[in-house]
Amino acid sequence: MSVSMIETLQNRAQPKAAPLIVHVVRQFLPNRGGMEDVVANLARQTLKRGFRVRVVTLDSLFVAPENRLPARETIDGIDVVRIPWSGSSRYPLAPQVFRHIGDADLIHVHAIDFFFDALAWGSFLHRKPMVVTTHGGFFHTKKYLVIKKVWFTTLTRLSAMAYRQVVCCSASDLNQFIRIVPDGITIENGADIGKFADVASRQPERRIVTIGRFSVNKRLDHLLDAAAVLVKRHPGWHLDIVGAESDLNAADLRREIAERSLQDAVTLAISPDNQAIRDIIARASLFASASEYEGFGLVALEAMSAGLLPVLNANDAYRSLAGRHEAIVLADFTRPDAAASAIEEAYQKVAAEGLALRRSLMEAANAYSWDAVAERYIDLYRSIGIIA
Repeated sequence: MSVSMIETLQNRAQPKAAPLIVHVVRQFLPNRGGMEDVVANLARQTLKRGFRVRVVTLDSLFVAPENRLPARETIDGIDVVRIPWSGSSRYPLAPQVFRHIGDADLIHVHAIDFFFDALAWGSFLHRKPMVVTTHGGFFHTKKYLVIKKVWFTTLTRLSAMAYRQVVCCSASDLNQFIRIVPDGITIENGADIGKFADVASRQPERRIVTIGRFSVNKRLDHLLDAAAVLVKRHPGWHLDIVGAESDLNAADLRREIAERSLQDAVTLAISPDNQAIRDIIARASLFASASEYEGFGLVALEAMSAGLLPVLNANDAYRSLAGRHEAIVLADFTRPDAAASAIEEAYQKVAAEGLALRRSLMEAANAYSWDAVAERYIDLYRSIGIIA
């Protein structure tokens, strides 16, 4: 008998003190990003509500694939299992996932990737109820768009049939997935509104923060173009770029900064901890994102909770967010002069409206607390018959 079969039988033989939710996600802590934060916060919330939680993820970070992480670890009470993988970071192959779901009461898959397809096609063997959260699907960039559309309408459609529920994390996701999953639902992501709460500068400052992984779709080049215009108009402007390396690294960004002669006006912070990010936010009044695609816009809400006024590229997710929160400023970051003007207008708004604007931004962010969002997921789990 193989080791994996013995492990599975041992798992099944263990008495269950509470239902076990197994989250399957390609990247998790210590990596930092929107999806990682969502899974971590949802896992913490379900633990608080009496469930057991396991996260199955890959054994290295995409930014450092040669550095193997511990095969098993407990983080904030969450049982984290890391498995080997091969192939591309866009579609990492990790068949060992099947070794760690034998005792699951429910499998919650995050994102549309290998795990989504493999667990769907293997469902006739594992027979576990499954839900999936879309996290933007795989349309973050227009690269290979024709192939993506064909894949989406064929293989993704077929895989989705194995899931009890497809959960879209934004209105823009629902508009995409309703074409193949007519009964999909929306549960918008929660925001960790406590970690940066009320830390933005109390005085209006010509300082902008952007936070997020250094991915091509975030269009940091467009944001730097706008920053170059701002600095020419007023030398007091400064931009802090905060995030983790991804398909762009620090050297790429430093080169982009140097090409625009912005070395004195732009600061890079690579994978800082939350306290370091708080210190950066404390000197700023504005948050900006030139991203051409977002699954939801989680980081904009975290910025609002800090009291930063967001200036956001008018993609689908950000337009939806701005439609509900009129203080948010939308801009076209493909036009540097127009984006710079929008940022200047946002600064003038902060200077004019002061604490009243700050309070309205923080109150708007409070509506996305994880307590409320987690309850919607718990209701979904219970509707499938998973009771804690």
